[in-house]
Amino acid sequence: MVSIKDRAEKAANKKAAVGADVDLDEYHASEVDAHEHLDSLDDLTKSDKETLTSVGIEIDEEERAASFLQMDQSEVFVNNMFPGVEVMGTAQALDKYDWLEDYMWKAVQVDADKYTATTELGERSGYFIRSEANTKLDIPIQACMYIGDDAVRQTAHNIIIAEENSEINIITGCSTAAHVDNAAHIGVSEFYLKKGAKITFTMVHNWAKEVDVRPRTGVIMEDNSTYISNYILANPVRNLQSYPTAYANGENCKVFFQSILAGKEDSLIDQGSRTILEGKNSQAEMITRAISEDESTIITRGDLLGKSQDIRGHLECMGLILSDDSKIYSIPELRGECTNMELSHEAAVGKIAEDEIQYLMARGLTEDEAASMIVRGFLDIDIKGLPDELAKETKKLMEMSMEGM
Repeated sequence: MVSIKDRAEKAANKKAAVGADVDLDEYHASEVDAHEHLDSLDDLTKSDKETLTSVGIEIDEEERAASFLQMDQSEVFVNNMFPGVEVMGTAQALDKYDWLEDYMWKAVQVDADKYTATTELGERSGYFIRSEANTKLDIPIQACMYIGDDAVRQTAHNIIIAEENSEINIITGCSTAAHVDNAAHIGVSEFYLKKGAKITFTMVHNWAKEVDVRPRTGVIMEDNSTYISNYILANPVRNLQSYPTAYANGENCKVFFQSILAGKEDSLIDQGSRTILEGKNSQAEMITRAISEDESTIITRGDLLGKSQDIRGHLECMGLILSDDSKIYSIPELRGECTNMELSHEAAVGKIAEDEIQYLMARGLTEDEAASMIVRGFLDIDIKGLPDELAKETKKLMEMSMEGM
């Protein structure tokens, strides 16, 4: 039997199926003890605190159930504050739980490409989050992947398990320190939702302009489970490629992917989502709003596969081009393998309508103010399935990320 390590080694130079190739040899792997452990998030520098706050991390933790912070490869802060939820480093969790090995590389394949392989072959890092059965938390858990040094190749292998009938909300912010010019981030995240479980996962990316980003995400769902993903990218990045996949294996699963993408400067963004609807009466909705300006390029992908009876899915991608030198490509894909099902998609790419600009200017706005209002309205997505307070906080995160647009 071929081991996980052997599979990773064979895929160490395997290019991803889509997206620009990244030369990982340009970056160095940091040691797991390169940064000292913190007693409090307040021990961070003023600059670091400001950066973390911009991606939704609460320094005082007053409205958080738990916190996790990884800087480069170092786990620098962990704090559990509510019963029923465990948060710790993945390496520590593997030492604590023998059964955790059964979850490793089941939702994401270790030999999918060189990015997954590199994650397995490097130092073990990332976070482990588990909610016990019947635990229901409105207050979110916060986690942050932070790059603090130049030319670092950061990897993380995150495992998130929601046991039966539990509900958790996770806010994860990813960013670089103010002085970092270039780096690479590879984040493998595997989600496991047991019967009746619900996970809401809100991710805010705020990288430096010369950062290569390769998230790899898989979600495995049992009966009556719900997975909600909110993704926000509002700052320049060298290139990003991500294609998370949800496997709705159980009956009555619900999947929601919602993404806001802003292409700026010469960013290359290749981002999408995929749902495999295998359980009877399962449903998915995948919505993307993308704007491109300067010389940026955005490729949005969507893939819905219906494999069972009584399933429904909708895929929607809307793009707004703000400059003649920028580009948006929308690639929707629907696949049906049974009779009693309904899949649909809607995609459109265009520019700001001149009559809308004129209408707002006639009411006292400048041209720039009018354009900004239209863009912000275009990027506004209804937040589904969240408690009122958390929905307000997610909206606030989105608005904060869109400042200056």
